[in-house]
Amino acid sequence: MKNEFAPQMAFARLGFIEAFAMLTLLLASALPSSAIPAFARKTGLRCSACHEAWPKLSNFGQTFKDNGYQIGNERDSPVFLSPYYWPISLRITPQWHNELNTATATYQSKTGVQPVSSQGFDLSGMDMLTAGLLSRNISFLLVPSSDEHGNFHFESAWVRFDNILNQSWVNIKAGKMELDQVVSEKRIFTLSSNGGVYQIYHYLPQVDAAAFALAPTVAGESGTSATSFGLGDNQLGLEVMGHSRNGHTRLSASLLSSSDGSVNLPNGGSYDTYLAGSQAFDAGKFGVQRVGGFGYVGQASTRYLTQTTGGSTTPISGSGYGNKTFTREGAFGLFAVKHLDVVPMYTHATESPFIALGIPSNDALPTGVQSPTWNGRMLEVDYFLGLQFVAVARYEDIRNSKQLFAGSKSSFGDLDAETVALRWYPFMTSRDGLAIHFEYSKVHSIGISPIGGNQTTRSGFVGLDFAF
Repeated sequence: MKNEFAPQMAFARLGFIEAFAMLTLLLASALPSSAIPAFARKTGLRCSACHEAWPKLSNFGQTFKDNGYQIGNERDSPVFLSPYYWPISLRITPQWHNELNTATATYQSKTGVQPVSSQGFDLSGMDMLTAGLLSRNISFLLVPSSDEHGNFHFESAWVRFDNILNQSWVNIKAGKMELDQVVSEKRIFTLSSNGGVYQIYHYLPQVDAAAFALAPTVAGESGTSATSFGLGDNQLGLEVMGHSRNGHTRLSASLLSSSDGSVNLPNGGSYDTYLAGSQAFDAGKFGVQRVGGFGYVGQASTRYLTQTTGGSTTPISGSGYGNKTFTREGAFGLFAVKHLDVVPMYTHATESPFIALGIPSNDALPTGVQSPTWNGRMLEVDYFLGLQFVAVARYEDIRNSKQLFAGSKSSFGDLDAETVALRWYPFMTSRDGLAIHFEYSKVHSIGISPIGGNQTTRSGFVGLDFAF
């Protein structure tokens, strides 16, 4: 289960949504992040003040979040709340879905692959979220999340010191958190296994089996690769963030453990850095528009101390060294045009070949192996149909500009993803809410099937997305 919070622009359209100043969480393998109905009960605001549509934040909602879940009056402090007030939300999604993989490896096929399809009624994981103030200008978020089998982990857990020295430009957050992303995967509208994530946040270089050359490893060492990293993943670290009083200008810098959010420091003592910034401007009747960018510089261990247990040699957790780097950069826009929200995004990524191939840093690279580089593009359009419907259309593509293996075809690993969805909100109150969700998503990749052909995965999804 993954994820948590993020923003968007004008909000006056959805007056029907009566009471969620923040609601949603990323529901394991199928859902995004969430806020809590309790914020609406506490502030007395309508949901439309903070959300264009749940879970997507308006500009006001983003400012409320940036200000540490504070309006700025005496009722912010928890001492003014009823002892019966408990800021918690539960979210889960009963669903029907259909999944198709056109090239699944199987011994029963003469070619080695065949299409595999499954369908039926199912259940997502569950998120429990509580957030608010510990005291004036000290906010918190805690998100215990389970997968669909009930196995729990902590998706988010942080404390934030807000408005230090009475300055909105100085806010410090520590713990496990979503990266400061205005285009938040934790508030994504879509929920299916294909469409419930941004492909451009999670794409990693593919190993071309046809061009693969096995690199020898030094005796007693083992290689590793940073194949788990994703810009949409929550990370462990410290964030310093500042914003103008109206929230139009936002800047942040984060120092993070090099573990992709995993606890107990599995890779040793290295750190990653993340920088982000954006600027909004008022476009009159079109509302607030925003542009921004971000950059991530990460490290991954390529060597570990080892030990022999039961006759087998295994790496010692936390002993990683021989670090190599990877980078992610991007730019985005959040634009409102009447009933449309238009979200374009571009990303650029590089990765050390030692990381991508899992080669210890003191080994020589095999002939023809180089640093993979790729670019991603996304365009999402959200159309608000009256007061109770949101239609979503999203296209993403990944294009490799430099392959891991120089001998690979230039298009190897390229990806195209299309998603369409419709969400109907029968009701939304200060106590709970329900969205009936319909979605179709397809991801087509070049050359990555087990026998070197193309591969397509498709998801059809109908779910009851509710929070209480």
